[in-house]
Amino acid sequence: MKCVYIYNPASGKQKSENLRNYVVEQLKEVFEVVTARPTQKAGDATIFAREACGVFDVLVVSGGDGTMNEVINGIAQQPVRPKIGYIPTGTTNDLAHSLKIPKKVKKAVEIIKKGVSTTHDIFRANDKFGIYVCAFGLFTGTSYQSSQKDKKRFGRLAYFKSGVKELFCSTPFPLAIKYDDVTLTGNYVLGVLANSRYVAGYKINKMANCNDGFVNVILLKTSASKLITPTSLFRVFRAFLFGMNSLHRNKKCILLKLSKFHVDIPQKTVVNLDGERGLNGPFDFEVLPQHVEIFVRKNKN
Repeated sequence: MKCVYIYNPASGKQKSENLRNYVVEQLKEVFEVVTARPTQKAGDATIFAREACGVFDVLVVSGGDGTMNEVINGIAQQPVRPKIGYIPTGTTNDLAHSLKIPKKVKKAVEIIKKGVSTTHDIFRANDKFGIYVCAFGLFTGTSYQSSQKDKKRFGRLAYFKSGVKELFCSTPFPLAIKYDDVTLTGNYVLGVLANSRYVAGYKINKMANCNDGFVNVILLKTSASKLITPTSLFRVFRAFLFGMNSLHRNKKCILLKLSKFHVDIPQKTVVNLDGERGLNGPFDFEVLPQHVEIFVRKNKN
């Protein structure tokens, strides 16, 4: 079997050449061919992943959620897709956390070597793809607005700095979500479409099922139209600190489980895909069930 190892040398532990060599040597114990491809700039992982389809049996990616998102966008539309091994070296590693893939490189490599995999849904938002979260509204820009320097120095606390700035320039936005024969409208402060237990490092969606063909839709509504009220802010904090189920009886919180729908939001609204700036404005959303395979522990649940 043939394996390609795509890694982001600017992501956390991957700065260590000795550690990268360790990964390659370990992979050679189970794969006949191992090719290492370091990324140099944004978009490289997408190109490398696309080129791996139909050529390599396994694609091992090392980096953060953003690097994984690039890989997903590279393979999503290909007819033959390699299995994915994930070595998480980013700031929050939400996907890895949800799949119980450890941050320690040696343990993550062992999971790949043991060869146990599970299917995983991905999703499409217009012409972009993601694997674990699509979000818009309050605080959803902090992951890509935070500098790499702050992330490396402060970890998740770097998001707090960006979040404070975002709070003072955010306003509610009009939204309409259309699914089946239903249309819901109103002013909202946050929208999260989650296919993962963890978002921004918080266990917001403990009921997530990565391969059931659905995403959990979390929409936090407000009666205000121009300002983020303290009550709305409290709901956002509660959703992240205690999970979406803590709001299931709140009339201002809409919880849905959907596979295909349309979201109509202002053109200026930025949509976050897997922690990265994805697109702007309205989008069609569709889950692609069990579209990829990822190596995990035997008892990931």
